Amino acid sequence: MKLLAFETATEACSVALHVDGQVLERFEIAPRRHAELSLPWAEQLLAEAGIHRNQLDGIALSRGPGAFTGVRLAIAIAQGIALALDRPLLPVSTLQALAMRAPQTAQHVLASIDARMGEIYAACFVRNAEGELQLQGSEVVIAPDAFELSSDASEWAGVGTGFGAVDGVLASRFHSRLISLDAQALPCASDVLKIAVPAMLRGEGIAPELVQPAYLRDNVALTLIEQQALRAAKGG
Repeated sequence: MKLLAFETATEACSVALHVDGQVLERFEIAPRRHAELSLPWAEQLLAEAGIHRNQLDGIALSRGPGAFTGVRLAIAIAQGIALALDRPLLPVSTLQALAMRAPQTAQHVLASIDARMGEIYAACFVRNAEGELQLQGSEVVIAPDAFELSSDASEWAGVGTGFGAVDGVLASRFHSRLISLDAQALPCASDVLKIAVPAMLRGEGIAPELVQPAYLRDNVALTLIEQQALRAAKGG
């Protein structure tokens, strides 16, 4: 199987290629350079693997939540390639891809991304008998002091920049239940592939026009008045 994957939902940019069990990847912390890097990296990986675009079986992508422009970019690139090749898309939750950064021994994972504006994107995952991380509850955008874990499990692995957001509130709240924490972790395309490849084998690819972004937050940016009110509430 040959799948190409894009992950551009955070400040990190990555592209990965799965070719019959082997994975090649480009990854860089590159704010505002995602559009510049993504397609050239894809071409480089295809050349390195010695295959042509038309040999791809499908295109995987991180569908959010995350930065609005980054989520839109991954969808646009993946749709364009998939439509041109008449191939299926495999959209993957950005939070689920991030959760793959947790230790493989962790049975419960809390993945969180800094959503700015005093909020985080967050979701809880549990590892099933096959070792796959499955969503428990819903993916949310929420103030970190309002988020609640999906179960009373005592041991969780925490991953993602949401743990450092808003003065580290999330990490402080669940400190006693975290067996590991990587507050610097960012999602990457190789982890998107770890989810997309089994999904492809199960026949879960969809038509390119059916992919939907997971923004979670309806308003892209706070109005000036809302920003002023938020600063005032914080004493700034």
